[in-house]
Amino acid sequence: MRIGTAEIYRQVEKITVVKEALVTAQKWHNDERVILFVILNEHLKLDQQLIKEIKQTIKLNASPRHVPAKIVQVDDFPRTQNDKISEIAVKATIHNEIPENVSALKNPEVLKVFKNIV
Repeated sequence: MRIGTAEIYRQVEKITVVKEALVTAQKWHNDERVILFVILNEHLKLDQQLIKEIKQTIKLNASPRHVPAKIVQVDDFPRTQNDKISEIAVKATIHNEIPENVSALKNPEVLKVFKNIV
């Protein structure tokens, strides 16, 4: 990824309805695009208004280059036995690859939601 994800995380953490987030890059049309996956607080759904708010927050407080091309709501992230989010597993999965660390994940079944992100 050509931009630092820390700036994106810093902005997303300001949005109270976002419980957790994961940022990754996806190869896209001979380039890369930023995808932001979010877990929202209970009973909330990602809608166009919230997508707009997230993008605006990132754009104003980081830069237009940091704004994700896609924002996708998920229920959980793949996690290691120590409960750390596995960004590597998500990145491999969105590129239709089998993650090397699947056996180290305590919930590998969640990877199916990251397949075929168009």
